[in-house]
Amino acid sequence: MITVVGSLNMDLVVHTKNVPAIGETILGDDFFTFPGGKGANQAVAAARLAGNVTMVGKVGDDLYGNTLIQTLKDEGIHSSYVHVTDQAKSGVAMITVTNQDNSIIVAPGANYAWNREEAESFRDVIKQSTIVVFQLETPLPFIEEMISIAHYENVDIILNPAPAVQLSSRILEQATYITPNETECDILFGVSPEEAVRNYPNKVIVTLGKNGAMYCNGHSVVRIAGFDTEAVDSTGAGDTFNGALAVALTDQLPLNEALEFANAAASLSVEKHGAQQGMPTREEVHKRLSS
Repeated sequence: MITVVGSLNMDLVVHTKNVPAIGETILGDDFFTFPGGKGANQAVAAARLAGNVTMVGKVGDDLYGNTLIQTLKDEGIHSSYVHVTDQAKSGVAMITVTNQDNSIIVAPGANYAWNREEAESFRDVIKQSTIVVFQLETPLPFIEEMISIAHYENVDIILNPAPAVQLSSRILEQATYITPNETECDILFGVSPEEAVRNYPNKVIVTLGKNGAMYCNGHSVVRIAGFDTEAVDSTGAGDTFNGALAVALTDQLPLNEALEFANAAASLSVEKHGAQQGMPTREEVHKRLSS
């Protein structure tokens, strides 16, 4: 079982040809609302690829919260560990898509209603997991404690350090895999991607967008090529990568093959609008790999 610990947001997405300057109002194009949040996105990505997925998260007692939980259920994700709180509203993400790229502002809401002491109540579900996936859209003390529990229980950990912040040496040591993009890698380690992966062989995997990913196998830097694709919306590509990586590792693929699988899934995800809407099935990923 894959357990994803993280955020659930409602994504409010506007497409525009230009990004407004401070104080400027412009007319955009299409507007959409999509279920999102890095945690929920990664859970959906894994479930679409035939993963057995449980979600741990929090939503507000509101319309968005109800929709986010129902979306998990519709995807076959176990949602009994998603708590509903009346102390905060459900999280939202304001996403501006310009020229096939995006900028995002997140109002975390209920996603930040966790405290460290609540982590212990999830020990049993962590013990039942093959791998646990984390991001950084929930409070760091809670994440630290959950990672410590997973490490103590000998459960593999994927940490997607986004949005990037400085992390303790304890987290860096306890995580099995850490998956920053190039910008996040610089914030975390202050060195080039090549140096970061050499410093953490078979642990740090730097994602490179359309250029794939890189890691160090303990001897040399390995680059896993990306896939040519006609991108229309890159929102959720990184989340698709991490969800797919969790599935591939659960299937016990070698790391290089797991990264090829994750790259293929991510390349498919950018071909449709919306983070979760573009996430592929296992059949689609295998078709891309075979091509």
